[in-house]
Amino acid sequence: MAQQSETIALPKPSLTGSTSLEALLAKRRCIREYSVTTLKLAEIGQLLWAAQGITHPQGYRTAPSAGALYPLQLYLVVRALEDLAPAVYGYDPDRHRLVWMQEGDRRNLLASAALGQEWLANAAAIVVFAADYKRTTHKYGERGKRYVHMEAGHAAENLFLQANALDLTTVIVGAFDEEEVANVLDLPTQEQPLILMPIGRK
Repeated sequence: MAQQSETIALPKPSLTGSTSLEALLAKRRCIREYSVTTLKLAEIGQLLWAAQGITHPQGYRTAPSAGALYPLQLYLVVRALEDLAPAVYGYDPDRHRLVWMQEGDRRNLLASAALGQEWLANAAAIVVFAADYKRTTHKYGERGKRYVHMEAGHAAENLFLQANALDLTTVIVGAFDEEEVANVLDLPTQEQPLILMPIGRK
């Protein structure tokens, strides 16, 4: 089981798929019901890579970023993931690994913070997109906030399509109390949560 200060290497992402982009776009749907089946570490690794993975020696990622400044940080809230205990992990795209943040199942707390959307707690995992606006606004000023929101949308859609390719289900959730979510995850003060994406099986 992963413990405090531990990192978990993720399996190398696959760069070949059996479903065309057009087919994935055609079947993309927002799903809010999930089975109780756990997720595999390889599936989680593939999803996180699709959203923010490194694709170039210079550090370019799967989603475009204004000025290649990459203000996004992804967090994984898991109920059960193969041999991993319920916990919160951060995603380290540079090393394609999970970094242990805190123990315990936080899904119910996130569901409460999401204005009482209780179905969120049924997902096997929830990916939280957070952003440090200053990484972008220090170069672009106030319009940098718009660039950050665009980037979050790009990354979230990447994860959405990758979930479909893995025969998993998800939905993009934007209705939540930002301060409550930040408190539940104990986010750094400079980061603001932008998107919740619950992940599960059909």
